[in-house]
Amino acid sequence: MPKKVSIGVVKSDKMSKTRVVEIPLMIKHPKYGKYLSSRTVCYVHDETNESGVGDTVEIVESQPRSKLKRWDLVRVIEKSTAVDVAALRAAQKRADSEAEE
Repeated sequence: MPKKVSIGVVKSDKMSKTRVVEIPLMIKHPKYGKYLSSRTVCYVHDETNESGVGDTVEIVESQPRSKLKRWDLVRVIEKSTAVDVAALRAAQKRADSEAEE
């Protein structure tokens, strides 16, 4: 039986070698025909820790690695361009304090 392949967005990279990937879905209501947005959350094994929050990734189904982890990372399709504002402000504050000394 072929393995399932999906594309999703990394929502968390706080665990070592594990990523939480969200796969967005649009489901049509059977009676009313309205489209509803839904999501599936998958725990993905990332051996080299190459993906980060906001990255678009391709994942493939695998044998269970733990209680929740049942997917493997195939590749990073697109890296995130989001800027971590808190880290940027902290770095700027450190640079300003060093310049004053």
